[in-house]
Amino acid sequence: MSATSATDLTPKLDAQRQAFRALPNPTSEKRKDDLKRLLTAVLNHQEQIVSAINDDFGGRSRQETVLTEIYTTVSAIRYARANLAGWMRPRRRKVPLTLQPGEAWLQPQPLGVIGIIAPWNFPVNLALVPLVAALAAGNRALLKPSEYTPATGELLRRLLGGAFAEDQVAVIPGDAAVGREFASLPFDHLLFTGSTSVGREVMKAAAANLTPVTLELGGKSPALIGPGANMKTAAESIANGKLTNAGQICIAPDYVLAPRNEMRRFVDQFTAAARRLYPGGAVSDEYTSIINDRHRHRLDRCIKEAQERGIETVAPLGEGTGRKLGPVLLIDPPEDLASMQDEIFGPILPVKPYDTLDQAIEFINLRPRPLALYLFTGDRRAERQVTARTISGSLCINDTLTQFAVEDLPFGGVGPSGMGRYHGQEGFDTFSYLKPVFRTRWFNPAVLFRPPATEFQRRIARLLIGK
Repeated sequence: MSATSATDLTPKLDAQRQAFRALPNPTSEKRKDDLKRLLTAVLNHQEQIVSAINDDFGGRSRQETVLTEIYTTVSAIRYARANLAGWMRPRRRKVPLTLQPGEAWLQPQPLGVIGIIAPWNFPVNLALVPLVAALAAGNRALLKPSEYTPATGELLRRLLGGAFAEDQVAVIPGDAAVGREFASLPFDHLLFTGSTSVGREVMKAAAANLTPVTLELGGKSPALIGPGANMKTAAESIANGKLTNAGQICIAPDYVLAPRNEMRRFVDQFTAAARRLYPGGAVSDEYTSIINDRHRHRLDRCIKEAQERGIETVAPLGEGTGRKLGPVLLIDPPEDLASMQDEIFGPILPVKPYDTLDQAIEFINLRPRPLALYLFTGDRRAERQVTARTISGSLCINDTLTQFAVEDLPFGGVGPSGMGRYHGQEGFDTFSYLKPVFRTRWFNPAVLFRPPATEFQRRIARLLIGK
């Protein structure tokens, strides 16, 4: 049954708030047990996860689902369980000499009820990995899956319903209207993963309740082929990053910057790499479909616009059929093209030439800060330049996508590509309140400065100020 209004949602939120008040700070043993139950549920439903996502996409590579949905989720759970005790410990802070021998620390404590709005492109990973962080931090959670993946949403409802009571974890199905109502609830923290345009609306809705938000958005993530790059390796890494999930990834390479005299070589190497990765072509079971007709038509319009404007296109795997869209390279497209303005979120890849590394860096910096930046180089000086002079949610050197799988690295955007971070300890911290605590001991020097003022106090104050 689908929730349809705030009236339906509020009782679920209230039930979780009441349960949180009864157990406001679960022990590490309780949290580890919660995570173990989540781990068991995922492991016991692997085939159902593969099947549900395949149904929702109308053709999703089994290996992609196993690696990007199941493995990454299981890895996040195991990492959190292994490190939870350390994350929960008080974090000591320095005390100034004037307040010695007092003690200061940050005490992590749960926030309460977390809202999670998950997208359709990785409907298990991007729902459950935030949940891992929320449970590790001792919270309760309401989860809103995407209406574009109804089979997976229903599976998550059954999977989580079998592992947790609704006053701890509850799945809220429904359409975009339900999503808007969900975002307007007074959560203790709200995490949204999706497009920048919808992220703005989520932030507006949350602002009415002063709900803190983590926004995992997107943008145009560049792949920069720098000095000394191994072109074959770079092309294969970019092909893998662009064609996994048919490019429907927020951190997929969105365009390539290649040295002008190497651009043709990159196109040839990308074409060869795509054919090695998908020998059965775009129609094979290993190549994932576009999620629905609406998105397929949007991508078709991007390709048609390029062709109508006389831009050279290269299709390494052919056109595909139905909702399977083969990769299309756009060679040196103008900057006013839709594919150069908007996040593509599909297997279309503009390739732009540059003449100097400074020019390439400027090209990146003149655009909104991306969620990811991919640099291919064998030159440490170039690596230092790009690292120091660009700002992106993450930087991955000589590969694509794999930074997401490093559990000890936080994941998040900057500027238009998002705010806030999760994964690993940063996820735990996002869903915790790090309460500052100060405790005086057997002697408190502050009493020496209480009224009434004396000449001794004035002298000490001058000594402390240094003038």
